[in-house]
Amino acid sequence: MQDLACDRAHEFYPCGNHQAGGEHVHYDENQLREYAGADHVQGRPGEPTTDSMVYLLLCVLAWTASQEDSAAGDRARAPGQLANMVRAVITARAGSEETMPKVSVVIPSYNHARFLRQRIESVLGQTYQDFEVILLDDCSTDESRSIMSEYAGDPRIRIEFNEKNSGSSFKQWNKGVRLASGKYVWIAESDDYADARLLERLVGRLDAEPTAVLAYCRSWRVSGKGETAGFADYYHSDLHPSRWAADFCADGLEECGKYIVHRNTISNASSVVFRKAIYERVGGADEGLRLCGDWKLWALMALTGGAISYVGEPLNYFRFHDASVSEKSLRNGVWAAETLQVTGLILHRVTPERATLTKVRDGLSHLWIPVVLNRRIPVRLRRAILKNAMTIDPHALRRLLRPALVALRMTLSRRYHSLRVRSSKSSAEEMHSQEKSKSL
Repeated sequence: MQDLACDRAHEFYPCGNHQAGGEHVHYDENQLREYAGADHVQGRPGEPTTDSMVYLLLCVLAWTASQEDSAAGDRARAPGQLANMVRAVITARAGSEETMPKVSVVIPSYNHARFLRQRIESVLGQTYQDFEVILLDDCSTDESRSIMSEYAGDPRIRIEFNEKNSGSSFKQWNKGVRLASGKYVWIAESDDYADARLLERLVGRLDAEPTAVLAYCRSWRVSGKGETAGFADYYHSDLHPSRWAADFCADGLEECGKYIVHRNTISNASSVVFRKAIYERVGGADEGLRLCGDWKLWALMALTGGAISYVGEPLNYFRFHDASVSEKSLRNGVWAAETLQVTGLILHRVTPERATLTKVRDGLSHLWIPVVLNRRIPVRLRRAILKNAMTIDPHALRRLLRPALVALRMTLSRRYHSLRVRSSKSSAEEMHSQEKSKSL
């Protein structure tokens, strides 16, 4: 963009010429700012915060031109010359912004060939069309890459193939956002699909609510066969029976203290459009997490103090698969460890009502206590989980005591039963041996 600004301004003054009457021009920063903000410059936007190079170029050109005009004895031309160059730079800035898409759609994919065309087509068919698409393949072993390549001729689409599997969906999220040029980002997971009006509705909400850090909509649950199975927020009914059935815009801190502290109430990333600047401000997705990186990300964005905007119309179709991954994560303690981490993060920043806090602690205890008592899980992980649980719940050890005694009693009972079986078997073998000796 800086090059474009220079080209436009060059029409009025050579960018490389800093001589006035054969002498080198010296300038003062305050004078530059005075000229850049002169009253006779019409339509000058507010001082930019991210485009400082263009702003600096504006100042340098303005002052250099005025100095040359002054040296030539034509001071009257300086304001007009300055105004022309200011307008040139402003035009360059505006032209550059107009060429950038407002939304970047990131589609990270790994072995989702059977869903990929539907996903891409549901993006390209949006009623809101000011977007770019970034297709990311994480070394798929199915036909994903060939399907993506079919769209290589579309100027809206950029395709990125990883040379090595990243091992993390959240690494792919961060990569996609780094490549994004839009003001807003939609991470459209490759196995989901969308109603044609999703972008129109969510971008409209972000435009209308400048304090909103993200906007999301209600989601349908869809099986691998394409059959709908109710709404994805069905398991939030214990938090509020009808909250996710209608539109709302809530303060992010309040939303965390009432709802997000319990669980990830933004069930699916494909239902969210967020501001890229906020994503970058909170550091992006945590690549060290396997399951709760999205929950942590939404919480951090909400904790910036912005608003959360919600559309109650179901415009997203969230694909659910078998529960094998979730069950494995429950058994190996990963789910408990990451849940405690995110919950602790939120509680460090907000103070929920007493009833809410009690409910959170009760719910967590059903998750972490079985893990701490599971001797198949490494001791180091169990200790870390217990430590985090004690940070959140001052009565964690008291909660653990009774289940621990029950587990101990069951263990002793199993061992006693095993010893009795062995003893009985040994006695039977001994009696059989004695009878055999007598017969001989």
